[in-house]
This record gives sequence, C-alpha cells and structure tokens, in this order.
Amino acid sequence: MAAIYSLYIINKSGGLIFYKDYGSAGRMDTNDSLRVASLWHSMHAISQQLSPTVGCLGIELLEADTFDLHCFQSLTGTKLFVVCEPGTQHMEGLLKVIYELYTDYVLKNPFYEMEMPIRCELFDINLSQAIQKDRVALLGR
Repeated sequence: MAAIYSLYIINKSGGLIFYKDYGSAGRMDTNDSLRVASLWHSMHAISQQLSPTVGCLGIELLEADTFDLHCFQSLTGTKLFVVCEPGTQHMEGLLKVIYELYTDYVLKNPFYEMEMPIRCELFDINLSQAIQKDRVALLGR
C-alpha cells in the first residue's frame, strides 16, 4: 500500500493547479479533486481567522481515521498538500522538497503562466523521483 495517496497544489486564489493520484483505493474524478482543493483552501483560510494564536498560518496537519492531510503554504500563498496513510512521518520535509521542485521547474519555466494548471514534463519527472525516493526511505525506517 502506498504511503502517499495524492498530492494537490493550489494557487493563492484557491484554484487547483496540480493534482496527482498515487494509487489511493477510491480514485477521484476531476470534479471531486476540484471540490477537495476548494474546500481545503476555504478551511485553511477560515482556520487562520478563527485561531486564538496570533500569527497562525492555518491548518498544517489534519488527522483522520483513514488518512492524514499535511499542508505547506508558501509565502506567496501557494498551498501544497499531501493526503497519506495515517501516521506517515516526515511529510513536512517532502512537501518542502516538492515546493523546491515547483520553484525550480515550474516558476522558472518561461512558458508557464502564473496561476494556470501545471503542464511541465521536467516537474513531473523530478516529482516522481522525489516521491519514489521518499517511499524507499519509508520502507527503510
């Protein structure tokens, strides 16, 4: 069973710009993935406003019985989140690696238009390698 179920990247206005399914049991269609991304963006924004902690950056981890959702928000407002098996460790580090790949292969691509869906072969290749490397590291732990 895969440790990572899926990866989402949401732009600062809440639009889904990247979605990748990594073999979760119930695959979602495009509309469902758009709804999940929109719902997460809204929950994340509301949690920032309702938090009693000054300077709260929103929800970073959501734990459920059947999955964990780890979120990383960049300074520009772009959110990356991973849905994974419950109790999966070191997802924060993986999200930072994915963000570095995003900045290196998507944002530095002269043909990429900001806030648009990501269609970049080098990003896809390096992302697959990073996820595979993480899975191998998880097996070794």
